[in-house]
Amino acid sequence: MATDAFRDIERLESDLWEAADNLRANSKLTSSDYFMPVLGVIFLRHAANRFAAAERQIAADQAGGKMPQREVKAADFVARRALYLPERARFDEIMRRASVGGSDLPTLLNQAMIAIEESFAPLRGVLPRDYGIFEPKVLEDLMRLFNSDQIQQATGDVFGRIYEYFLAKFSVQKAHDNGEFFTPSSIVQTIVNVIEPDHGKILDPACGSGGMFVQSSHFIEQEGLDTAKRVSFYGQEKNRDTIRIAKMNLAVHGLEGDIAEAITYYSDMHNLWSQCDFVMANPPFNVDKVDAERVKTDRRLPFGLPGVNKQKQVSNGNYLWISYFWSYLNPRGRAGFVMSSQASSAGHGEKEVRRKIVETGDVDVMIAIRSNFFYTRTVPCELWHFDRAKPPERRDKVLMLDARNVYRKVTRKIYDFSPEQLANLTSIVWLYRGQQCRFLALVREHLQSSIQAALASRAPLREAHAALAAWANLLRSPLQEGEALTAQVALDEALAQFNLDVVAFSNQTNAATSGIPEGTDNNALHEAAAKLAPLADASRDLIKAVDHLYKLAGHAMDACNGEANKRDLNRQRKAADEARRAAVDALKPVRYFHRQALWLQERFPEAELRDVPGLVKRVSRAEIEANDWSLTPGRYVGVAPEEVDEDFDFEAALRDIHVELTGLNEEAVALAAKIARNFEELGA
Repeated sequence: MATDAFRDIERLESDLWEAADNLRANSKLTSSDYFMPVLGVIFLRHAANRFAAAERQIAADQAGGKMPQREVKAADFVARRALYLPERARFDEIMRRASVGGSDLPTLLNQAMIAIEESFAPLRGVLPRDYGIFEPKVLEDLMRLFNSDQIQQATGDVFGRIYEYFLAKFSVQKAHDNGEFFTPSSIVQTIVNVIEPDHGKILDPACGSGGMFVQSSHFIEQEGLDTAKRVSFYGQEKNRDTIRIAKMNLAVHGLEGDIAEAITYYSDMHNLWSQCDFVMANPPFNVDKVDAERVKTDRRLPFGLPGVNKQKQVSNGNYLWISYFWSYLNPRGRAGFVMSSQASSAGHGEKEVRRKIVETGDVDVMIAIRSNFFYTRTVPCELWHFDRAKPPERRDKVLMLDARNVYRKVTRKIYDFSPEQLANLTSIVWLYRGQQCRFLALVREHLQSSIQAALASRAPLREAHAALAAWANLLRSPLQEGEALTAQVALDEALAQFNLDVVAFSNQTNAATSGIPEGTDNNALHEAAAKLAPLADASRDLIKAVDHLYKLAGHAMDACNGEANKRDLNRQRKAADEARRAAVDALKPVRYFHRQALWLQERFPEAELRDVPGLVKRVSRAEIEANDWSLTPGRYVGVAPEEVDEDFDFEAALRDIHVELTGLNEEAVALAAKIARNFEELGA
């Protein structure tokens, strides 16, 4: 399901960037000057949000008896993945002091950063302290924008997106060299779900902003375990500012990690060869000019160099990274990493290295991801997964999973996986590993979620009916005739039918609550899904009905010709529209979750892995050899048969087209203005 967290995210990002860029426009500063301070403000806002959430959770735990009534300590916040903030480092307190205390904002921000570093040792020397370079008014505008209600309610994923957006924009302005700092959470979660990093040493030798560590922590805590007691995080990153960003990202989640400054091609700062339980990374793609003489004897390259040109340079570094990831693993280790889609079928020396890796039997799962999952590059990619402890029955097998047709559109330019899509893809890996019970438990969870959504939708449906009826009553008049009377009669009839439909839906929901079996019997779950189908269809019909009813009321209002109080009518129309939207939003998950269950059941009816054209195939080493040792999923899974989308929403499609056109027009205007400015600077 589309999440509210990402509504209007493009506009939010644009507004935030415009405010930040105002620092440059209204001063002599360059983007390199204000790059870290602006990210420091984002860090402070994110830290404040997490602090407030942890504070509420602590209060609830104390009230519920889960935590003793005692003075709250910094460790209590860290345990809830939040950074404890001294009072003078809290965003609201900074804003309050700036408005009433007479202190200038740059000084208050510098003091806040110092206070955080003094209270949390891993951040010492990391946070920006150069806010004195800014004009107080310009900085105040930025702080106020980050203090909006929308930002105060923003989640970690939204802040991750904002981080990524800012880093990409700074990259364009030459604040950094390549913009590869933040891996989208959907990609990281996919890797985490496949390799399940819940113990031991976790290494990311191209750690960027530390997202792999954060998502690993989420996974561990979802298992009910304590991250600090289960794992140790190690990272390498070549850029000093990016290391600071990573440490800030870890700290704001109540985490710590040992992150070294190094170029991984030439350095192994943690000396973790053959020692890691898990390796995760999103390395830079297709890097050339790596000095072959410096790396040719590296023990982390057991499969040899992928290819050296006349200048004695490795012409493409992809297989250096792939070899590193494999060699860092201990005999039971797992790795998951992002890689250019070119690498899985590359020829020449790269194919020879790939052959040797496949022959180890450690290549486990390959997942193809469509384009537009990243901000800084639009090309598709693939997720590679190694498992050094694969059981004998899978040693010569590789799961090829083509997920390019599985996605949701977050914005015009950015796609991701919904939580349910991600869970469904993960469940295919479970079947590959023989974990049928986990697969069936997910099917049951989808069906149960559908029923829960139906139960939750009953109140919004009643409220929508009441709001629409109130609007209809305001429109009703004994003087109605002609078109107005016809419109009113149609509205009254539709209201009566809608009321009957709502009652019928409520009765269906009551009957369905006992229809989901306990346990994970596949046949019983198929029967449950079939019995739930009428309820799912009814939810779709109710969405159409409530939309139709709202349109009829609008027609009746247009036909009343000023016979009613326009102010009251407009007020009630707005209330009816809000109630209608709430009802529609409540109804959509009913069919959505049912369809998620069907997506799994239709493709794997026996709850066992099988080949699904266009989606998945378990291939043998012999098949891979016959295909030039290619590890490209699309080469094996084939093409899926075309499906008819029964839920195609024509109006929603038109809205998407309108959004697309609006965005393109805005970009065209901005580009034209930029070209005009460039000509002016050239004296044209």
